[in-house]
Parts: sequence; structure tokens; C-alpha cells
Amino acid sequence: MDTAVQSETRDTTSDRERIATGVLDVVLVAGLVLVGRVSHGDSPIAEPIASLETIAPFVLSWLAIAALAGVYTRDRPAVGQGLRLVTVSWIAAANVGLMLRASSLFEGSATWPFPLVITGTGLVALLGWRVLAVLAGRVAN
Repeated sequence: MDTAVQSETRDTTSDRERIATGVLDVVLVAGLVLVGRVSHGDSPIAEPIASLETIAPFVLSWLAIAALAGVYTRDRPAVGQGLRLVTVSWIAAANVGLMLRASSLFEGSATWPFPLVITGTGLVALLGWRVLAVLAGRVAN
């Protein structure tokens, strides 16, 4: 009978960093969608349900794709391969989010420039903070 054996001890600091990374990613994705709503004259405070319906497809697709791709299972997801992984994962998640947004599951649609905007701004947000974190770590060391 085969059994799985964990040969490494868990590092709680590393686990906390992964959780913080995931929370920051979700906040950034939700924030950029909310900024988009505000730039189109909508008020997230006046229309909280509509705002959640706009945010949900992108946050849910990011969490699903990031989990499938293993974005949060890497020890240091900010360098080299980690940046490529986040890039490919976000492009996939943005497309899944756009499909969900245009589906009957969520109210709303996606007009032509929106796919470019959500993909581009999402990449800048998700990659930008990781690059800044790496640079800040190098300066501190």
C-alpha cells in the first residue's frame, strides 16, 4: 500500500507570504475592475450588487486559473519563471472572466476595447507589484 509522506517541514512564514500574495492579487483585480466602473460614471457605493457582479467573473477566474497553474505553490513567485507563470495565468483568467461576464450568469457584456484594457491593466497590476517587491528586496539586502 502506497502512502504519501511529507518529507519537508512546512514553513509558516512561506505559507503566510503565499496567502498575502493571493489576497493582494484579489484586491488588485477587484480594484482595477472598480476603477473601470468609476471611470464609466458608475458608483460602487450606490450600486454594490452591480459592482460585485462586475468583479466576480474576474476574481473567480483568477483564483481558479492561479490555483490550476500553481501560482501560489511556488516559494518565490516573483522572479523569472514566476513572472511568466503569472503572465500566462492572467491572460487565461482574463479571457475566462470575459466569457463569464458575457454569459447569462452575470449581468453585463464586454465591448471591443474592454478585453485589451482588462488584460493589459491586469498584467501591469499583477506583474508590477511583484517586480517592485523583488527590487525592494534587493535594495534591502
